[in-house]
Amino acid sequence: MKTSDDTAATDDTVLFDVKGRTGVVTLNRPKALNALTHPMVLRIDEALTAWEDDPAVHQVLIRGAGERGLCAGGDIRAIHDDAKAGTTASAAFWRDEYRLNAHIARYSKPYVALMDGIVMGGGVGVSAHGGVRIVTERSRVAMPETGIGFVPDVGGTWLLGRAPGLLGTHLALTGSAVGAADALLCGLADHFVPAARLPELTAELAGAPVAEVLPRYAATPPPGELAERRAWIDRCYAADTVEEIVERLFADGDPAAKETAETILAKSPTALKTTLAALRRAAGLTTLERVLAQEFRVSCNALTSPDLVEGIRAQVVDKDRDPRWSPARLEEVTDAEVERFFAPLGAGRELTFP
Repeated sequence: MKTSDDTAATDDTVLFDVKGRTGVVTLNRPKALNALTHPMVLRIDEALTAWEDDPAVHQVLIRGAGERGLCAGGDIRAIHDDAKAGTTASAAFWRDEYRLNAHIARYSKPYVALMDGIVMGGGVGVSAHGGVRIVTERSRVAMPETGIGFVPDVGGTWLLGRAPGLLGTHLALTGSAVGAADALLCGLADHFVPAARLPELTAELAGAPVAEVLPRYAATPPPGELAERRAWIDRCYAADTVEEIVERLFADGDPAAKETAETILAKSPTALKTTLAALRRAAGLTTLERVLAQEFRVSCNALTSPDLVEGIRAQVVDKDRDPRWSPARLEEVTDAEVERFFAPLGAGRELTFP
């Protein structure tokens, strides 16, 4: 494993250092909101493996460089190009990324994630599976995949499927970002610490265990929104189909419910139906690894869906924010089309774990 000093000359997109008893991972692509690349994923996993066997390292901390956030996700422009070309780079990236997510969830030492600022998609994958997850008043946590014609991955269907009631279904279909209080409510984070105190907290972790240090910094977050919306969320999202969910939301008397219905209808119809199916299937799977294996199938099969290329084009490439989904309406997405996303990939192509 390399440290920050000897990687600078070759690849400084992720930095590693050991400060006292703590191994520190710094995602270092601030201009790209620290979006993950395949080499970054491999190097993080290598570092975690080395530190796991190093008796001098008692805990691990992951953070993002810059002021905007921990990580905005994977490099979706690269996924767009891969899907257009019909090549396999994205599948190789996801295979290693999802294995990293499982490694983090099973890590044998305290894994502390500073979920400050934007934490989306793959950023959730490298943080919310950790044992100590810290949010701040600047945190915006989301799985926004339906907005680009994709489906929550990196264990997102595992995490959201275990949120109280149907809050996770709400977040998965809308792609909405939540602040600190709602991230805590949904089980995506454990502690709130004011952003101004993170440098002091990080410095103290060099000399003491997180369990000893954190209570001196943990505080009560500003109020969230989801607790007071829980009644209509649980009622509306209990419907059997996305179409029925939308109907219930429009019929509900709360203006926020109507706004939510409109938000959902702007997303990819195919991605919405596949996401609902993935969440409900994940609820019947007993381990994170089994859910990640299901997500890997869905992600790989999504590479041949027109909505993935179109969604990334509209949001990231051309930035016209006007995707032309195909099919364009929920009613036009058949059960067979949804089932296609869960089809086996074939011998030697499924996700397995070492």
